[in-house]
Amino acid sequence: MKRYIFTILLFAGCSMFNVQCSMALAQPRFVPDTDIKKVGEVEFQVPRQFTLGFTNKGDKPLTIKEVKASCGCMDVSYPKNPIAAGSRGEIAVTYDAKLLGSFYKEVEVLTDASDEPQYIAVQGTVVTEVHDYSAEFPIDLGNVRLVTNTVEFEDVSRGDTPSAELRILNADRTAFRPELMHLPPYLTAEYTPEDIPAGKTGTIRLTLDSEKLSTLGLNQTSIYLSRYMGDKIGEANEILVSAILLPSFADMSEEALAKAPELSISESSVDMGGFNGKKSITRTILLTNTGGSDLHIQQVQVFNRAISVNIANSTIRPGKSTKLKISVSAHYMGKSKGRMRVMLISDAPRQAKQYINVDVTTD
Repeated sequence: MKRYIFTILLFAGCSMFNVQCSMALAQPRFVPDTDIKKVGEVEFQVPRQFTLGFTNKGDKPLTIKEVKASCGCMDVSYPKNPIAAGSRGEIAVTYDAKLLGSFYKEVEVLTDASDEPQYIAVQGTVVTEVHDYSAEFPIDLGNVRLVTNTVEFEDVSRGDTPSAELRILNADRTAFRPELMHLPPYLTAEYTPEDIPAGKTGTIRLTLDSEKLSTLGLNQTSIYLSRYMGDKIGEANEILVSAILLPSFADMSEEALAKAPELSISESSVDMGGFNGKKSITRTILLTNTGGSDLHIQQVQVFNRAISVNIANSTIRPGKSTKLKISVSAHYMGKSKGRMRVMLISDAPRQAKQYINVDVTTD
């Protein structure tokens, strides 16, 4: 009985002094983008710099105390200031490339998140001649390269099963087995070949099952290409997939079509100008219903998280207009793979989908 009362008092004390309790639990957390940084080919006797990205996934600032390389062939530098909770940082590594052949080196990272160090490996091959694949396969993931890291399924109707291909180059010296992680239920992947030989190309065919899409308009998700056994998900191996599901007007009569709403946009391309030191910039455009019945804006969606929108009224009477406010955040510029545009989905048969392109002047 006494032990039971003591337990209650212990929890009551933590509740009474909840600030101190939460502070005791708060701690930083060092999470690297990957455990193995595969860098592909490195030119002989030409020092090469790599960045090892990481995120502080804790709830208090993270301090890196020390970073040590496993051999004198690598120089390292790291952030000396604390990394805020939820923020990213980078460790710079320079490899001297003085020895030909494959290499596997480790970097030891000691932080205030743990008494135990964490290790990130750098793996690659020093060669006398580096093959330049950048023109045909511009997306460099280290040991593999892609033509693109975005896939778009445009103008999909319910029941469609469109496909798209991702071309992959294996830039490593050993065979590579591609695998996509975090595939949503509406996507399936087919790999050809299952194992891509060194220096050869392969394809991943993505097929979309539109019956499994949840909403009209933009359905967007991130999938991740596994570059080796046990690879983690992160910005480096992210592939952005978008599918646009359109409403169907197949059953509308000629009479209904004649009286249907019509959407007119004052500007289909908006020049936002530059930030000029401001955190965000905003422009307002007009949406007008030039048809014969009420117009319903069913979805207003953005492809890039730097953009936010606000519509004054989603129902527009015939001959009337409403305002659409478009804002762009300086903080998120360049941090999203999505296009800078806004999409409107409406019940106007002739303008069921309309885009507004957003242009921002950057320094």
